[in-house]
Amino acid sequence: MLNDLKKRVLEANLELVRQGLVIYTWGNVSGIDPNREYMVIKPSGVDYGSMTVSDMAVVDVRSGKVVEGDRRPSSDTPTHLELYRKYPNIGGVVHTHSVHAVAFAQAGLPIQALGTTHADYFCGDIPCTRALTREETQTEYEANTGKVIVETFNGLNADPMAIPGVVVKNHGPFSWGKDPEEAVYHAAVMEKVAEMNLKTLLLNPNASMETYLLEKHFKRKHGPEAYYGQKQ
Repeated sequence: MLNDLKKRVLEANLELVRQGLVIYTWGNVSGIDPNREYMVIKPSGVDYGSMTVSDMAVVDVRSGKVVEGDRRPSSDTPTHLELYRKYPNIGGVVHTHSVHAVAFAQAGLPIQALGTTHADYFCGDIPCTRALTREETQTEYEANTGKVIVETFNGLNADPMAIPGVVVKNHGPFSWGKDPEEAVYHAAVMEKVAEMNLKTLLLNPNASMETYLLEKHFKRKHGPEAYYGQKQ
């Protein structure tokens, strides 16, 4: 079942390697079927170099149970499920441990919107969640990671499709998009703007960007006012 989605999720996982966002078995990509009944996700602890389409795990979105595949799904599966259940526009989710984004997670800081590269893809700071409590960590840790991401966006009153990424405190980045491919794209952009952000703040700790410039760059690529690129 879902052979096309399995192929796309496999290819999206391999793109993480090509973009230098993961090493060894770090990170994972998932995608959800159009009916939002099943999620396909990378298997847990399997090296990217040996993965095949048949290794992809199919998970029932409602129950969280594996319905196809011989491999255990990623340990981050409950986090992905929380995001799919909450946000109907999300079609793909990515988690990595990319160096610069993780640095912000470990520092407990958002990746600030400081320039137009950031603004082209994220309409505001990429937020950092609060730390999970001891109880949240010891009970349903991965599901609670998803819930704290949702809590963060609720607190900001922000559209997760306008800011398609977050850093989880002391953990690392998660990104998403309308499909697995876009989720990977956002993971790559998030890592690059995190690097730019870090270097900018080293040069000028008081660096900032005007809101009108951020909104201009975001809107010229997204929404009814978009004019960047070619007509579809």
